[in-house]
Amino acid sequence: MKKQNPIIGCMRWGVWGAQFTTQQYEKLIQQCIEHGLNTFDHADIYGHYTTEADFGKALQNNSSLRNQIELITKTGIQMLTPNRPKHNIKSYNTSASHMMLSVENSLKNFHTDYIDTLLIHRPDILLDIHEIAEVIAVLKKQGKVKNFGVSNFTTSQVELLSSATSIQVHQVEISVTQLEAFENGVLDQCQIKNIQAQAWSPWGNGLFENVNPKHIRILEAANQLAAQYATGVNEILLAFLYAHPSKITPVIGTTKMERILQAKDAMQIDLSREDFYILWSASNGKEVA
Repeated sequence: MKKQNPIIGCMRWGVWGAQFTTQQYEKLIQQCIEHGLNTFDHADIYGHYTTEADFGKALQNNSSLRNQIELITKTGIQMLTPNRPKHNIKSYNTSASHMMLSVENSLKNFHTDYIDTLLIHRPDILLDIHEIAEVIAVLKKQGKVKNFGVSNFTTSQVELLSSATSIQVHQVEISVTQLEAFENGVLDQCQIKNIQAQAWSPWGNGLFENVNPKHIRILEAANQLAAQYATGVNEILLAFLYAHPSKITPVIGTTKMERILQAKDAMQIDLSREDFYILWSASNGKEVA
């Protein structure tokens, strides 16, 4: 089974985290490229609508970078922030006008002519599938968006939207602490419809910070497997995802090159079925029925 290189999540590169300078953005982008990691994940709202532009300054500073990378970004959330004073409440907006404006803003932020993959960030209750299909068709025809997908949708919402337009990507939380996608049909649907499954928070949200019985069980099992496979715990946690036949691609939300390389090293581990179920059982606190 061919594994996909991890995607580099950029949510914490800016004011929501590391607060990188332009030079630091450029350095980390180049380091990732040198190791064959060339897909970077964004959303318009990251850094209160500032991280795309901060990343884009690095691309503007070194024009050779854009042709070496792929950009994912998301739209559809309207945040309450001084950077968007016209927003009166946090809400979702997948209207054609909002999506077109959002894409134009992202293109300007990144100093580019196209977005490789555009995702709807959250399911909008008022989403009109025909309006979405029309705007995506226009954006693709204009060459401004190459691929389209969704994030955090249910299977019925994906089914509904895919009846009007092609969905190439579904990004959702998947990890050894968050098993729902394995059982609620999301990963089944990705296989049936040939949709790329991308996992955000793939190392487990709060696994290393929040001490509770579930996390203790998982880390004990992961440490034992790490010793068995002569690798690290972080690699084992991603090998758990790579073991699944839906070809899950992890989105790595770290700013540390050391952890990024651990994510790539995880691709070399072929976790056995029994070892997958060791982690599964540790997460659930019991053996499978």
